Amino acid sequence: MASLSHQPSKKAIRTPGGAGTQSGRTPPLAPNSNSSTSSQTVKFARRTSSGRYVSLSREDLDMSGEISADYTNYTVHIPPTPDNQPMTAESSVAAKAEEQYVSNSLFTGGFNSVTRAHLMDKVIDSEVTHPQMAGAKGSACAMPACDGKAMRDERGHDVGPCECGFKICRDCYLDAQKDSGNCPGCKEPYKVGDFDDDDDGGHGMHDFSAGALPLPAPQGGGGKMDRRMSVMTPSKSLLMRSQTGDFDHNRWLFETKGTYGYGNAFWPKDNVYSGDDNGMGAGGPMSDFADKPWKPLTRVIQIPAAIISPYRLLIFIRFVVLILFLIWRVRHPNEEAMWLWGMSIVCELWFAFSWLLDQMPKLCPINRATDLSVLRDKFDMPSPSNPTGRSDLPGIDVFVSTADPDKEPPLVTANTILSILAVDYPVEKLSCYVSDDGGALLTFEAMAEAASFADVWVPFCRKHEIEPRNPDSYFNVKGDPTKNKLRSDFVKDRRRVKREYDEFKVRINSLPDSIRRRSDAFNAREEMKMLKHMRESGGDPLEPLKVQKATWMADGTHWPGSWAVPGPDHSKGDHAGILQVMLKAPSSDPLLGCTDEKIIDFTDVDIRLPMLVYVSREKRPGYDHNKKAGAMNALVRASAVMSNGPFILNLDCDHYIYNCLAIREGMCFMMDRGGDTICYIQFPQRFEGIDPSDRYANHNTVFFDGNMRALDGLQGPVYVGTGCLFRRFALYGFDPPKDSTRSWLGKKKKDHSAPVDSETQALRDNEDDELDAAIHPKRFGNSTILAQSIRVAEYQGRPLADHPAVRHGRPPGALCVPREPLDAHTVAEAVSVISCWYEDKTEWGDRVGWIYGSVTEDVVTGYRMHNRGWRSVYCITKRDAFRGSAPINLTDRLHQVLRWATGSVEIFFSRNNALLASTKMKILQRIAYLNVGIYPFTSIFLIVYCFLPALSLFSGHFIVQTLNVTFLVYLLIITITLTLLAILEVKWSGIGLEEWWRNEQFWLIGGTSAHLAAVVQGLLKVIAGIEISFTLTTKSGGDDNDDMFADLYMVKWTSLMIPPITIMMVNLIAIAVGFSRTIYSQIPQWSKLLGGVFFSFWVLAHLYPFAKGLMGRRGRTPTIVFVWSGLIAITISLLWIAINPPKGTTQIGGTFQFP
Repeated sequence: MASLSHQPSKKAIRTPGGAGTQSGRTPPLAPNSNSSTSSQTVKFARRTSSGRYVSLSREDLDMSGEISADYTNYTVHIPPTPDNQPMTAESSVAAKAEEQYVSNSLFTGGFNSVTRAHLMDKVIDSEVTHPQMAGAKGSACAMPACDGKAMRDERGHDVGPCECGFKICRDCYLDAQKDSGNCPGCKEPYKVGDFDDDDDGGHGMHDFSAGALPLPAPQGGGGKMDRRMSVMTPSKSLLMRSQTGDFDHNRWLFETKGTYGYGNAFWPKDNVYSGDDNGMGAGGPMSDFADKPWKPLTRVIQIPAAIISPYRLLIFIRFVVLILFLIWRVRHPNEEAMWLWGMSIVCELWFAFSWLLDQMPKLCPINRATDLSVLRDKFDMPSPSNPTGRSDLPGIDVFVSTADPDKEPPLVTANTILSILAVDYPVEKLSCYVSDDGGALLTFEAMAEAASFADVWVPFCRKHEIEPRNPDSYFNVKGDPTKNKLRSDFVKDRRRVKREYDEFKVRINSLPDSIRRRSDAFNAREEMKMLKHMRESGGDPLEPLKVQKATWMADGTHWPGSWAVPGPDHSKGDHAGILQVMLKAPSSDPLLGCTDEKIIDFTDVDIRLPMLVYVSREKRPGYDHNKKAGAMNALVRASAVMSNGPFILNLDCDHYIYNCLAIREGMCFMMDRGGDTICYIQFPQRFEGIDPSDRYANHNTVFFDGNMRALDGLQGPVYVGTGCLFRRFALYGFDPPKDSTRSWLGKKKKDHSAPVDSETQALRDNEDDELDAAIHPKRFGNSTILAQSIRVAEYQGRPLADHPAVRHGRPPGALCVPREPLDAHTVAEAVSVISCWYEDKTEWGDRVGWIYGSVTEDVVTGYRMHNRGWRSVYCITKRDAFRGSAPINLTDRLHQVLRWATGSVEIFFSRNNALLASTKMKILQRIAYLNVGIYPFTSIFLIVYCFLPALSLFSGHFIVQTLNVTFLVYLLIITITLTLLAILEVKWSGIGLEEWWRNEQFWLIGGTSAHLAAVVQGLLKVIAGIEISFTLTTKSGGDDNDDMFADLYMVKWTSLMIPPITIMMVNLIAIAVGFSRTIYSQIPQWSKLLGGVFFSFWVLAHLYPFAKGLMGRRGRTPTIVFVWSGLIAITISLLWIAINPPKGTTQIGGTFQFP
């Protein structure tokens, strides 16, 4: 990290600022440049109660004794000992105050603009109580003429750097040290380094009841990246140093009652620090850990042979029968209607090919299971390498994306955030990043309200083990809420939290009006000021005032994002980058609640909250921002700079965590043997609010429980856009570790070489050139911190080297080092990497991160990883991992399918076509990806085949000349094998027959509407470069607002409905024509009629949900449906009379003539 620059204190800079311009409020940071290696001078600004703006400069932290070069960094490959301890959570008062100031600042910046850190005393209108949150209340500084806040600890208690208890803010404290070194209260000298605030609130006493053993804190050491890489530094405690200044081992052992254990690592005696015999303390004999056998975290459960063997046999039988049937069809043409026979043959050949593409990847389905108890024993329990008992699990960054608060309600996003903050995962290892691509103040304040409510909701969930941890879903669950609740105060606590949540919803829903009223008031004040200034300057009073209708934040300053009334630099496509740490990173040790702190008794409950960051990337006209993929890549870079979790979980704003152990279950696969070759863990998508009959197959269980489970037996499931746990290193575009134990045939090779220590081997065998720092700028951009974080993320993402088969592992206990507090330079760097110019001349979107150029960027991103040799895993949990919402309206569902199909067509015509895949991708996996790009083209043949029964009835001919026994036998065998395959697939996938049938119905509905439109749109885009969008033209809404399924009955007209309506009308008319012709003919040909009628009913049965959706509620069909039906019927009748006029006349319409 760049060295800190010396700046004058806040008392030396007093800048009066008016309220009309933003530049007067936020003094700038150093301007951004294309090279991030230069140091950035960070300046803060805070608005005083009198309206003035005070510049707050960053002081040199050498004054606090934080930076020292007395010790040399070295990497440790043995368990910690008293001579060599990892960095603890204790840090100096000044460093924690620095972090508090950073978390209270709104950082903005971008291309050709300065980076500003605007200190916000007030984030939202309501009161903020949690000490981790921005704008939390606190005592005022006791220095005269200073309106700053006194320094606080993790509990929000005031921290006095002097024994006299004089309350002082961070800047005044640094000024006092710089000037005289004396306390302004008692006039005694400060004792630098003696006043580290502990986790118990600054009382100087450690709490050993949780089994955490405090160790001597380091007084210096290397940079942030070295500490994240488990670089240990020699540490000396002031209380345990001898008079000569050397570390006194005997005194340390005496005071802590410690001892040296096996392997020369510190190990306490039995239950020394445990408050009770049942506590999970650090005690226990070493043999309990040494004698434990190695256990896998996951296991593969094969499908029973009684199911999978007949399933594969039936696939082979049906494949052979299809070949024989097609050969027979080709050899027996219908001489009477060659055109009808030719169309049917072409369609049937394509259907057989499409069925083969869909069926071959289903040959090897598997199930998987995890063991969470083994994960907890390995990573969360005290061990010889982790005597403190801190979690050794890697960090996780959770991404939540939203773009428009009008289409994505802020309350839904807030509930998703709350479910993430309450997840069962080490709090200090979890960070949540919210991407607001619209830059809306409504979303910003809604996230701040969610962070404020989390102060009560998250400890409540931990105390009573609440499931689900989405408050809206939890309070709407039907059933007895007291079931399996052991605490006697649960009902009282639940009632209080429910009342708080109701008030929280009211605040969220009233935010639009609150922001509008606030902005109107401030804009009116600005108009009055401008009018007063005009009168004083002698201007023309009749001249109209030109005042921008700005959007104002709660602290009375301009919102740097998009405004309700768009203006220059303040619209959805033109605004600065914004970054706000809503909740700062928590302390590394548990922070237990007290009786009188909250409205609920949280005694013995950890009240810490994970870090929460609001991010809105910079947008400027003329730049291609690449929609969701660009927003995700901006989060990847910002999170790498700030927290650098080696794993990333991405969720849509309407997909919340339904199972609080879901992340742990996914981590079982990543941390197990062979987990270093896994690029992502895909969870199935589960939906709420779907109608009981699932009319339009919204649950999509055939895909999520059938196709994805089958792909898990190959190279892994495809990435479906949400509910996916990524390995950060795989997102960076690197190849997986090479398995030198296998030959190109897949057989194991004999290893005659000497064993290699996994701790000292290279990052990747023979791949150091790829990670050379020289190529980082052209691939990842010019951020030095981002480049340094890559190796760290790769190292921390490795599984434990606790088994000989783990070749790319890390030593146990390497991730127990607490994270370093955020500083202004780090956050300023994060603002720089979310600028619109940062990706220029880099490989972001091409090889690195989410891939650009497709509507379905999720599938392409997963394909690129599989193409490099990575594998993925499908994780189906007993309790659904995530739940979200899906459109139950017919039109919305068709447009959703249209977007997916359009992306598939783009994939087929791009270099991401599976035909161009590398040899690292398995054959069956390649076929699965090939099917992803081909399936929309089936719509062309499907529409033709749906018209064939009607054409057969109109013409009096069938696709075969006669319904002989051979044709019927083939048809019967194909139908029976299809039915048996469906039954067996239901058996091994766990889906229901009704769900399978709904999927078949919507396959035809989507294939005749959205898929066809996607093919047309894709061809026009590829051939002519024309992009066509299908928009809504007419809306007919229901009148029952209380019905949760009211949207199901809404009929919104769209052009996608025309092909299915045409197919239905043509087949219905054809059935009537066929019956009338056969009944009144002299020689009835019932065989041809029955063949055409049977296939027509097959088509109509599949389109029944579509027809039902057109009827709306209680059969009230919109007029537009009748109009189109009538026009189609008249057009078909006229065309048929023109093609086949009545006998005895050659005129269209017979002998009828207009007068």
